[in-house]
Amino acid sequence: MIKNHHHFVIHKPWGMISQFVNPAKRKKRLLGELFNFPKGTMAIGRLDVPSEGLLLLTTDGKVSEAIRSSKYEKEYYVQVDGIITENEIHQLKKGVEIGFNGKKYLTIPGKAAIIKDPNFPLRSQKIRDARHGPTSWVSICIREGKFRQVRKMTAAVGFPTLRLIRVRIGKIELGNLEVGEVLEVDSLM
Repeated sequence: MIKNHHHFVIHKPWGMISQFVNPAKRKKRLLGELFNFPKGTMAIGRLDVPSEGLLLLTTDGKVSEAIRSSKYEKEYYVQVDGIITENEIHQLKKGVEIGFNGKKYLTIPGKAAIIKDPNFPLRSQKIRDARHGPTSWVSICIREGKFRQVRKMTAAVGFPTLRLIRVRIGKIELGNLEVGEVLEVDSLM
């Protein structure tokens, strides 16, 4: 008997937990508020509460495992505090030392580039204004996903993350999905 699975592409809003159950009973929004997902739907990887952007969901555990693997590149647009330079971009590309599980960890080399402001819609909570100094945007592509890795990477080169938006997983792009929009698709691979 062939089981039909369901797959979804969503634009996770800022301030939402990437889960259907709130383990800490905090007053945070959950994925189930966006759509009436079928039983057994799971997020493929996660975006932390202050992160936004592309999140994939599925009812197929094998698809979830494959996409979480290093086979699929994940791209993030990151607004950082200050004007980042090519020197820091080079460091991000070759790998930086971050803390993970109480130990030092050297990130796997990836891709990074300075980009123009992508002009995403303002998020529900204001980040800050120009009185606090300049900001810049970078694109970071990784094939791993340690806890808060991208945030730790930008901090390691002296540029704390102010806003983080995942824009691509493999060939699937966030594109023009509106914040909070859910799109059911035939396949994720």
